[in-house]
Amino acid sequence: MILGYVFAVLAAVASGSGSILASIGIRRAGAYAGRSRDLIGVGRQPFYWFGLGVDVLGFLFAAAALHRLPLFLVQSVLAFSVGVTAIIAAILGTRLAPAGWGALGLGALGLVLLGVSADPGPGKVLDTGWRWALVATVIPVLAIAIYARRRTGFWAAPMLAFGAGLGYSFVGIAARTLHIPDSVWPIVFEPTAWAIPLNGIAAAVLFAMALQKSGATAVTAIMFTTNSALSSLIGLVYLDDGVRLGFEGAAVAGFIFAIAGAIGAAHYAAVARHPTQTPTPS
Repeated sequence: MILGYVFAVLAAVASGSGSILASIGIRRAGAYAGRSRDLIGVGRQPFYWFGLGVDVLGFLFAAAALHRLPLFLVQSVLAFSVGVTAIIAAILGTRLAPAGWGALGLGALGLVLLGVSADPGPGKVLDTGWRWALVATVIPVLAIAIYARRRTGFWAAPMLAFGAGLGYSFVGIAARTLHIPDSVWPIVFEPTAWAIPLNGIAAAVLFAMALQKSGATAVTAIMFTTNSALSSLIGLVYLDDGVRLGFEGAAVAGFIFAIAGAIGAAHYAAVARHPTQTPTPS
């Protein structure tokens, strides 16, 4: 099962790298105003498409990891991809505060504890009805988007971020329970295979909408927490994900450290990119 750990790490590295590459493309296109014509400029940037391609590669790595490792471990590793983004940004010249490096260290410690406590094994194959239910889960995710789309109150951004985390949770659950047949064609008619892109696209749209209504740190924190906590709970209770005997405390501590580290790294990376300007006293 060592291959599962390798795939999980590669997924985090690819996701973090893809975010950097896509942001470079957006910056070169000057697409900050949220206007529709900005999309044309972004579409002309090779860095943006390269970033998306690396993100897709990261998803494939994550799906391979989920076939071998519990949801609570893989989702925590994926959440820590924001740490990979922060490290790459620091290498490229964005100075990260000491507290940011501390958050990265805390997250890394959490991942080590999770890796030690996780009991590797294949995912549980769901009955046909539950596999179709995973396809239908895109409906409540889209309902959140429709309801919060024109809301301008305080709860609009947290609701959208929660919906994004919900959608990504369903993606992880579908990838964990996906049954890969011996030949290629039967997977076209597999409901779980359709649940992955449907929920993934819906979650990505909600996350982008949430970022337009609030700061990246708060939105990312809600999305990461919802995604990791919900999918991990479902994996442990219903999908036979296991923790090694005697390592329950380490698993809980590792989960808390990993998510807190990812959120902290996201916060300090955002501060590093947009430092607060303090007025000079006269």
